[in-house]
Amino acid sequence: MRIRRLLGLALATATLAGVSAVGGAAAQAATYPAVSSEQCTAQGGTVSPGGPYRSSMCNFPDGRSESIT
Repeated sequence: MRIRRLLGLALATATLAGVSAVGGAAAQAATYPAVSSEQCTAQGGTVSPGGPYRSSMCNFPDGRSESIT
């Protein structure tokens, strides 16, 4: 009984470690790096000014947007 409990605990720990590693990699891949306004225009994007609570944004021709640093 004790061995079965230890094996179950080890399996649960390994599963949680694998899920958190995959989730972290997916979150890293989903974020775009911020660009400068020069990089935005060089890549064919347009710079839209930000408002009082948000930064300026770069709108690319493919439809995605990134914040400008």
